[in-house]
Amino acid sequence: MASWRMSVVAAFMRLAHQRRFISEEAGSRHLARPKGPSAPPSAITRRYAVNTTREHGFDLHRVRPSGPDTGVTVVYLHGGAYTSEIVRQHWALIGHIAARTGHEVAVPVYGLAPHHQGLAALSFVTAVIGDLVAEGRRCYLAGDSAGGGLALLAAQAVSGQAGGVAGLTAIAPWLDLAISNPEVDAVEPHDPWLRRPGLRAMAVAWAGDLPLQDPRLSPLFGDLSCLPPLQILVGTRDITLPDCRLLRDRLPASVPLTYHEEPGALHVYPLLPVPEARSGREAVVAHIAGTTAVAPDQEP
Repeated sequence: MASWRMSVVAAFMRLAHQRRFISEEAGSRHLARPKGPSAPPSAITRRYAVNTTREHGFDLHRVRPSGPDTGVTVVYLHGGAYTSEIVRQHWALIGHIAARTGHEVAVPVYGLAPHHQGLAALSFVTAVIGDLVAEGRRCYLAGDSAGGGLALLAAQAVSGQAGGVAGLTAIAPWLDLAISNPEVDAVEPHDPWLRRPGLRAMAVAWAGDLPLQDPRLSPLFGDLSCLPPLQILVGTRDITLPDCRLLRDRLPASVPLTYHEEPGALHVYPLLPVPEARSGREAVVAHIAGTTAVAPDQEP
């Protein structure tokens, strides 16, 4: 059973955020809103060494914890339906990952719809991965919601390249921009946050001239056999749940999978102010630490 705090957050999300997604018109209005700031907050800059550079036309923040360099960089891709900037909840998880693993965390601030589209974001993220590998660093990808989908797309895009990706964590990833899975019908009424009509407007803006189910935009339709060791976390009151299950069931046995559904939990629950988030964050850290502890020549 979900905690009482999860119920409180659900009520807040229904009142404060669901209206952004309730219709295509609402989604279009949200798209037109000015973007927020993307710089790391003082809670991060006070505690960690943060280096910000302009790479391939976009900002790249690299958050380094104290202690010896592990040689591993976790590339974190934030959610926000490809329309909203990174927020303090993302930064809190980024700081937690850096502190608990000792790894550097790189945060590519990819361009957002409606002024930027998916292929440009994918190109930027894969270029960042290539630069890190060229530095001699091992990469682990992580992301939530839209960022989780982008992390999967990036892993598919760089598969087979020297260095590759050591592992991947996807928190409630957006796997099919069209959200076409008929099983969503049963879950959507119980999700207090997300609705398909508004998300569709955002998806169309993000796709540009491409079909929503192009495998360069929707990782569910890409090559799943090339993925690195994968972790998926999702709540049962989340419209991304049916596609997470579909990905789980389609994934070849050759791809190691750690899959967890949190009963009664909302979208991206490890980022929320609820007790269930603690175990979710610790699971993320454990998967990163365990996967990156494997020697490169032992990776699948």
